Amino acid sequence: MRIAALQVVSSTDLDHNLQRADALLDEAARRGADLAVLPEYFCVMEQPGTSKTRFAEAPGSGPVQQMLAAAAARHRMWVVGGSLPLQCPEPDRVYNSTMAFGPDGTLVARYDKMHLFAFEQGTERYAEGDTIAPGSAPAAFAAQGMRIGLSICYDLRFPELYRALSTPAPCDAFLVPAAFTYTTGEKHWEVLLRARAIENLAYVVASAQGGRHANGRRTWGHSMIIDPWGDVLTLLAEGEGVITADIEPERIAARRASLPALGHRRVF
Repeated sequence: MRIAALQVVSSTDLDHNLQRADALLDEAARRGADLAVLPEYFCVMEQPGTSKTRFAEAPGSGPVQQMLAAAAARHRMWVVGGSLPLQCPEPDRVYNSTMAFGPDGTLVARYDKMHLFAFEQGTERYAEGDTIAPGSAPAAFAAQGMRIGLSICYDLRFPELYRALSTPAPCDAFLVPAAFTYTTGEKHWEVLLRARAIENLAYVVASAQGGRHANGRRTWGHSMIIDPWGDVLTLLAEGEGVITADIEPERIAARRASLPALGHRRVF
């Protein structure tokens, strides 16, 4: 399976962002991707702390979901919309949701971000819990005989989520769409991604927001695809673009056979 990680620098203009995302999905298809992953909030990048309720879609309807489903069906490709705002029972908050569409354009999995980012340093402050409601359950889906685990950005700091995703069967790859801040990304992004790959002996596909945004934010970028041994196979540091790598079941099996750590786990 060939997987593409798409990197964007989203603006506050929903229509523009969807056009750019659609164009990158076209590029991923031209490169032979079987599965393409967009970043967290590829559809809109508002001011930090601003509610996305005005962009929130009802599950199953709305321009963002329509674009993702149409692109999947057009290219006969798995398309994972890194995240978008979905309506939740609380009128002043949204779910931050990943939605995965199969090659026929149907929804195959939805994951609502469980861990909500909070950070404060000097004038830089984020409190996702002010505007986002947390999800309650992990989610994974099957594609071409592989088990694909879903996570979003800040989830990366919680290895227990990735262990839960690998129960009862190990995941072959984990997707990590993100909008990491420049401050935290510079120090932690690659270290955490490689750790999740190494400890689970699985591929990690990280698609990121990467650059200076119209709202004043700067995101870290560095979209990358990492193999089960922790090696970075491909990377895009900053700006818009597409990277691809082949997910090889034989490589997963060989690594797990030579280092059977998953079978040595003890649950306390």
